[in-house]
Amino acid sequence: YCVEFKTESLSHHCALENRPYARWMQYLREGHTVCVACQPPAMNTDTHRCAGDGHNADGGKILHWEAVGNSQCQGTWKKIRQLEHCSCPLVHSFIFT
Repeated sequence: YCVEFKTESLSHHCALENRPYARWMQYLREGHTVCVACQPPAMNTDTHRCAGDGHNADGGKILHWEAVGNSQCQGTWKKIRQLEHCSCPLVHSFIFT
């Protein structure tokens, strides 16, 4: 499954990232919708959920995220909805880790 989030805030460290494999962080923006897929091995085998997916969060709850590979690139987002069948666009698509 996938979860759509609206980015509420992010640290300035994301825009400073210039390592080739991590340049995607430069394109994160407040107010953008991002789509995050929950797949193995991040998916818990018992619950079939990913940690941080906002399962019990309503749309007003602020959730925290952190980019893998740069712990200084972090921020907050709000859950918009969960999609049982992923249809994430190529841009602004991520996976839980």
